[in-house]
Amino acid sequence: MGEAGEKILVEKKGFVGTITVNRPEVRNALNKEAWQGLHEAFAALDRDDDIRVIVVTGAGDKAFIAGADVNVLKERSPVETFYGKNSQVVTDIEMVSKPTIAMINGFCFGGGLEVAMGCDIRIASDDAKLGQTELNVGILPGAGGTQRLARYVGLGKAKELIFTGKIISAQEAEQIGLVNCVVPKGELLAKTMEMAESIAAKSPIVTKVAKLVINRGAESDLKSGLQAELLGQSFVFSTDDHLEGLSAFLEKREPKFTGK
Repeated sequence: MGEAGEKILVEKKGFVGTITVNRPEVRNALNKEAWQGLHEAFAALDRDDDIRVIVVTGAGDKAFIAGADVNVLKERSPVETFYGKNSQVVTDIEMVSKPTIAMINGFCFGGGLEVAMGCDIRIASDDAKLGQTELNVGILPGAGGTQRLARYVGLGKAKELIFTGKIISAQEAEQIGLVNCVVPKGELLAKTMEMAESIAAKSPIVTKVAKLVINRGAESDLKSGLQAELLGQSFVFSTDDHLEGLSAFLEKREPKFTGK
C-alpha cells in the first residue's frame, strides 16, 4: 500500500484484527494516503476468513484520530470535495460485514469521530475527548457527521455539538449515547480486547446476520425490520453453527463455532 501501508498498521491476534492509524506526529490526522490505507485495511480484514472482529485505534497515547489533515483540506477543490471519497470510506466501514470496534484512546475530532461512528461499538478511555469540530475552522462535516451524529445522540444534541464545535469528555459522550462505555486509560486495550474476544467467540455467520438485520431494521419501519429479523432467523437455522450452539447448551459445554 506504499505510504498508506506505513501509516496504517494491521495486526492479527486470534480472531481479532486491529487497525492502527500510525501518524502520531500529527495526532493521527488523516491525509489522503491514510484515508486510502484505512479503507484498504478494513476491506482486507473483512475478506479474511480467520478474522471475526475488527478493532480500529490510533498510535500513541494522545489521539485516536484528531480529524483530517488541515494541510490537505487547504488544497482540496470543491469538485474533489463533492466526490465524497472520505465519506465513502466511512460508509464502507459501516458496511463491513463483521463487527467493528473503535478503541478511542485520546482525541477523537472531526473525521476521527466520523470514523468512530462508522463502527458498531465505541469504547473510550477516561481521558478521551470527542467533538465534531469542523465549524471551528470554517468547514462542514463531510464524512457523515451531520447525519450519523443525530442518529446516535438525537437531532437537538447533534445540532448543538456541530454548531458550537465544542469538545466533550468521554464521560459526557457516554451519557448522551455517543460511546458505549468509558474505561480507565490503562485498561482500555484489555477491556476492548475482552469485548472483541467475547464477540469473536460467537458464531461468525450468525453475528454477520445479526449485524445486517439490525442495520437494515434501523433504516426501515418496524414491520419491515421484524420481517428482516424473521428471514435472518430462518437463514441461521440452516447453519451448522445453530445446531452446535444448541447442542453445546444441552451438553453444558462451550460451543465451537466454525462459521458454517
